[in-house]
Amino acid sequence: MQNQITLLEQTKHGDLKLIPSDYSHVAEQHIVPVTLHEISRAATEYPIVFVKNSDTNEFQSVAMLGLKPGQNLSVKDGKWQGLYVPAVVRDYPLGLVLNPDVKDKVWIGIREQAKEVSKTDGQALFEDGKETPFLDARKKALISHYEQDQATRGILGFLNEKGLLISQTLTVDVAGEKRNINGLYVIDEQKLNALTDEEFLDLKKRGLLGPIYGHLGSLNQINRLARVEMQGK
Repeated sequence: MQNQITLLEQTKHGDLKLIPSDYSHVAEQHIVPVTLHEISRAATEYPIVFVKNSDTNEFQSVAMLGLKPGQNLSVKDGKWQGLYVPAVVRDYPLGLVLNPDVKDKVWIGIREQAKEVSKTDGQALFEDGKETPFLDARKKALISHYEQDQATRGILGFLNEKGLLISQTLTVDVAGEKRNINGLYVIDEQKLNALTDEEFLDLKKRGLLGPIYGHLGSLNQINRLARVEMQGK
């Protein structure tokens, strides 16, 4: 997402307001991160898969919004076409500022140059030198999303250690054109079904069965994306 983020300060940003997003900041993003906590809702509309960071070897769950780079089938004429908007999209133009030298502490930041930032229209961030209820709600949502993201990274690491994440090429038919989508990971159903009763119960106790089966069922949404792409041609 474009635009440099800076620390949100009342003395510097006291007159800023936020207007509804036109989603231009993700109009060309075909995948966006989602947390495991979002999968139950996001999986009803988008294929949910996993990608691996080659630098850190960490896994991340993502929602597929398009079938090729630069394509977001959920944004049209500045409006979101689906019912569920992923948290990372809703957070914009606010975000978190992290200091690697200060653990367990985050600050709220803003992308000052974003279209959603205004001095005349929208919801005020500050009034009478204090944070507005609107900003307070946005801050709480950001921090909750951050905590869920951190938990997701740990859980995906656990699933990988169990050998449940495998590399997978997804093939989709778009108007007779066979298209392969590489670089993705999915839950290995065979290994999932081969778990011992104790291991399976452990997944249940951790609350992971819902996200796992939500992910597996969501793979059928690939065909929905192909249909939406064809309708747009």
